[in-house]
Amino acid sequence: MAAESELALVVRDLTVAYQRRPVLKDVNLSLPEGRLIGIVGPNGAGKSTLMKVVLGMVPRLSGEVWVWGRPPAAARQEIGYVPQRTAVDWDFPTDVLDVVMMGRYGTLGLLRWPGARERELAMAALERVGMAEYARRQISQLSGGQQQRVFLARALAQDARLYFMDEPFAGVDAATERAIVNLLRGLKARGRTVVVVHHDLQTVREYFDWLVLLNVRVMAAGPVERVFTAENLTRTYGGRLGSLAHVAGASPAPLRTSGGD
Repeated sequence: MAAESELALVVRDLTVAYQRRPVLKDVNLSLPEGRLIGIVGPNGAGKSTLMKVVLGMVPRLSGEVWVWGRPPAAARQEIGYVPQRTAVDWDFPTDVLDVVMMGRYGTLGLLRWPGARERELAMAALERVGMAEYARRQISQLSGGQQQRVFLARALAQDARLYFMDEPFAGVDAATERAIVNLLRGLKARGRTVVVVHHDLQTVREYFDWLVLLNVRVMAAGPVERVFTAENLTRTYGGRLGSLAHVAGASPAPLRTSGGD
């Protein structure tokens, strides 16, 4: 096991509850640096909540969270976040460039306004996601895929070491999905760590090299080739063994289950 200062994220004995109902319970997790990490599990499994706890957006009932051996608040400038597109007020009156420059605010301090350097970095990020020509377009005028690219550009402008992305492929077209995948691979090639809440089991092997299976508790975590098995998927999702075994690339015959969804 690597030292905690060498791990992108360490979570110990984490429990989170909404109105006394546990959403995450006794979560223990260690994520290595420089990986593309998928978090998958059924609806209500706590995937988005886990990200929000690390980001300080949701309080924890108990447990510890460390980012490179430090409390998340001490590493906040090194953490980028792409929220679910449905969680954003797209009617807010601002344009694409201003949204992307928000990714630079954490490096400016309280008394500085974005200047030419921040604008240059924001435009470079928009170029990388194919959205430079829309820099002065109001965000409400964009398609769903374009909106997602803008938020990816904002995260890129921040130049973080650790990125959390909450279902970045949801509701986008095939071209945007390919562009996002290429972007994530580019981040990994630069040594960044990318953690993605994901729902499409069919693409897990193609997109990620590390996987967390979550259903209130961590059911399994580790390299995709070791973790993405029919047995682990059945423990995480319950029934539907035949289809789960198929997407895991394993034969369902040796495994048996009953009940579940």
